[in-house]
Amino acid sequence: MEQEQKKMKPIWYFVGLMLSAMGVVVEISGIVNYSDTQAAKTVLSELHPALWWGAVMIVSGLIFLLANRKKTVE
Repeated sequence: MEQEQKKMKPIWYFVGLMLSAMGVVVEISGIVNYSDTQAAKTVLSELHPALWWGAVMIVSGLIFLLANRKKTVE
């Protein structure tokens, strides 16, 4: 009998999945902090780094996901 080879996704697929998920969490926290008027002010808080980094993480995660969605490793 022939055994079927199990096909696995490459690690970069899961890296993209985690980056996207964490980017969504950072983006949500950035939106909450942006709407909170009594939040503690830091030196560069007017630049809203959580919004920017959340967007960067989501975009890079989607790039990893899309680049590795059809690849398999034996």
